[in-house]
Amino acid sequence: MKTVIFCGGRGTRIREVTDNAIPKPLVQIGKFPILWHIMNHYAYYNYKEFILCLGYLGWQIKSYFLNFKAMANNFTIQIDKPDNIKYYNDSNHEIDWQTTLVETGENAQTGARVRKVRKFVENDDIFMLTYGDGLSDVNIDDLVSFHRIHKKIGTVTGVRPSGRFGEIEVTDNNQISEFNEKPQTTGGRINGGFFVFDSKRIWDYLPEGEDLNFEMGPLRELAKDGELMMFPHDGFWQPMDTYREYQLLNHIWEDGKITGNIPWPGEKFR
Repeated sequence: MKTVIFCGGRGTRIREVTDNAIPKPLVQIGKFPILWHIMNHYAYYNYKEFILCLGYLGWQIKSYFLNFKAMANNFTIQIDKPDNIKYYNDSNHEIDWQTTLVETGENAQTGARVRKVRKFVENDDIFMLTYGDGLSDVNIDDLVSFHRIHKKIGTVTGVRPSGRFGEIEVTDNNQISEFNEKPQTTGGRINGGFFVFDSKRIWDYLPEGEDLNFEMGPLRELAKDGELMMFPHDGFWQPMDTYREYQLLNHIWEDGKITGNIPWPGEKFR
């Protein structure tokens, strides 16, 4: 099963860190980009096939993965023979991820980005989707099992932080009856990302158009049609939309190195 990750945004609310010179998914938490932490979370549950939806400064993300081994390890290089490199895997950075990097347009909205990676996921029965700027301790195995049991088209993880995100109205059996992206006031659970979708049926909700916003369009329509379920999550969840949240995640990382209690899983490479 493949995991699609949104990696195309500009990160305008975190310019203190990006300075418009690096894409948001490459902003570092500790010594690794937040994108690496997200992928490591999925890999912890043995989901190691990724589709990255590139946009703004996507070439930098390509460069990061093309040079990942050199960036993650110490090495010796003979300058006149650049292919003659000896790596020292002292930090155990051997990673067996398969990563497909797809240019989905610098100005495309989220729904358009999903539609543009259709050919990479439609041969599977389901695929996962998440944002490239948030960390959590969501149990991915439980999320996938929940989706397979209810047999609806989509699943979104519902979390409970402070309310400036997409509010979810749910019935008693966790079926989503309404999806409101960034309402003026919120209560209850909100959209935490960490989606699962039916790889055959989701495309009916993704019409052509670069301006197709995934949250305002397809998710609302799925909710109206009774085809969107919520996986409730009450554990750790933290986005990185602002400089304050960037500082918070780095504080959690540094504290976790001391206490051995980093809340998101898969951190054996730290």
